[in-house]
Amino acid sequence: MNIGLFFGSFNPIHSGHLIIANIMVETTDLDEVWFVVSPQNPFKSSKSLLHEFDRMDMVNQAIFDNYKLRASDVEFSMPKPNYTIDTLTYLAAKHDNKKFALIIGEDNLSHFHKWKNSEVLLNNYQLYVYPRPKVQPSELSSHPNVKMVEAPMIDISATFIRKCIQNGFSVKYLVHDAVEEIIKAKGFYL
Repeated sequence: MNIGLFFGSFNPIHSGHLIIANIMVETTDLDEVWFVVSPQNPFKSSKSLLHEFDRMDMVNQAIFDNYKLRASDVEFSMPKPNYTIDTLTYLAAKHDNKKFALIIGEDNLSHFHKWKNSEVLLNNYQLYVYPRPKVQPSELSSHPNVKMVEAPMIDISATFIRKCIQNGFSVKYLVHDAVEEIIKAKGFYL
């Protein structure tokens, strides 16, 4: 079984994430996409980050009706900060009947060399790359383990969504209805 791992803070998960995951699972050879909720991205500030269990809950609510999409809390019990190579090594050992691949945006491909053990990742795992607006093509896009996937260019950011909430604007259609209900009920991002 081919599993695409979609790592992220998902703070909150939004329509762009869901569209990309669905495109990946419907138009490629991936059987499932797992949203790996990262407690702390080593490249991002944790200042406005909700607790990982709250973000995990929102991911689960957003994907509850799609059996090809799953949420993973695998990094919750791993040393922090979390590095993709460590998570992949752990998952590969735990699930020897599954083949794992990475799903990343084209913007991540241009600075992929900064990732921990990027050469090991690139040589041992497939990278499914979706297009991002205003990104210069990377020389890695022609690597044999990099698969450029045709998908809509979606420029929705969790930062924009959080700003909308702080300013009292609706986030309808930017996030799944169930996610919007959780955000309102718990007063997140105010």
